[in-house]
Amino acid sequence: MIQAWRWFGPNDPVSLSDVRQAGATGIVTALHHIPNGEIWEPGEINRRKEEIETAGLTWSVVESLAVHEQIKTNGPQRKTLVQHYKQSLINLGKAGIKTVCYNFMPVLDWTRTDLNFKVDDGSEALKFDAVAFASFDLFMLKRKDALVEYAPAAVKAAEEYFSRLTDSEKKRLRANITAGLPGANEHFSESDFLAALEVYRNVDEARLRENLYSFLAEVVPVAEQSGVRLAIHPDDPPRPILGLPRVVSTEADISRLLEVKNSPNNGFTLCSGSLGVRPDNDLVGLMQRKGHRVNFLHLRSTKRASIHGLPFESFYEADHLEGDVDMVGLVKQVMIEEGSRRKAGRQDFLIPMRPDHGHRMLDDLGKTVNPGYSAIGRLRGLAELRGLERGLLDGIAHQEL
Repeated sequence: MIQAWRWFGPNDPVSLSDVRQAGATGIVTALHHIPNGEIWEPGEINRRKEEIETAGLTWSVVESLAVHEQIKTNGPQRKTLVQHYKQSLINLGKAGIKTVCYNFMPVLDWTRTDLNFKVDDGSEALKFDAVAFASFDLFMLKRKDALVEYAPAAVKAAEEYFSRLTDSEKKRLRANITAGLPGANEHFSESDFLAALEVYRNVDEARLRENLYSFLAEVVPVAEQSGVRLAIHPDDPPRPILGLPRVVSTEADISRLLEVKNSPNNGFTLCSGSLGVRPDNDLVGLMQRKGHRVNFLHLRSTKRASIHGLPFESFYEADHLEGDVDMVGLVKQVMIEEGSRRKAGRQDFLIPMRPDHGHRMLDDLGKTVNPGYSAIGRLRGLAELRGLERGLLDGIAHQEL
């Protein structure tokens, strides 16, 4: 695997020098200063690329070239925004950046209720508490129609949870759920949040799928011509939330979108943390069956905690080799896929991988960090994954001898 690291640009508390010391060779980043929907011009792309290469690293993956909400909802500016997206892909391809991660999640990129959940060893993890989330939805946001979407037991649990919250805890819960992308330092106001949700009132699951597939039909041919491999990221969490549909949560979802354009340039990001939240997602089997279309890897593990009466599960981010993900089996299957690609003569036989998220620990506990993206927790994750890969390689070599 290509060992990579997500970096949020010059304002990231983790510097490129830090990344190089961690042992990563690839950088996963985006032009965060350019508003969603605007064209990534060649000058901006090349300036960022030169900055990364000057530090002795390679810009391996764009994460993310964001899809504007009007593309997802088929809004009045869709045609122009799709053209902007295609031009950005062309410009990235000319700059030699060949992998682009994106997502099609409505409104929110990923959702957590606790950004500082203490685990047994004293480090802090990201957590999604389904009861806390329901309490926000029902009693803070007071979203229209929310009450009918929860079972009576769920409403009761959420009401009891909400009654125990202090004002400061309510404020923190609201901020955690409505936070923007890591590194962006943006938050929705509740009125803006409700307005964003209202836009999706007439966009159900079928309509969102249609909008995604129409988008792919237009951009995949451009990606093919530009030599860019697209890698859609699965939903996080992989369930409908806030009345919003989700269409990239299961292997069946992934299979359908891959069939829309049967092309190696129309691939996906296998995020073991996002997909691993659902017990019905077989990650090792997914890699076996669809590994030839995996263009990017996010490796992390989650630990599920079932809450009765709710339409999704609670979970927290576990250590990379712990939790509910069979990381040994998954990495072994990744290596088998890379071997198959090498034999087939594919130039992309090495799949870029980054240790996704990480616990906040040691000196990082006293620092300002992007949630999930502190240095030391990801350093530990990268070291564990590197060791796992090396151990599997040594085992394969021993068997061959």
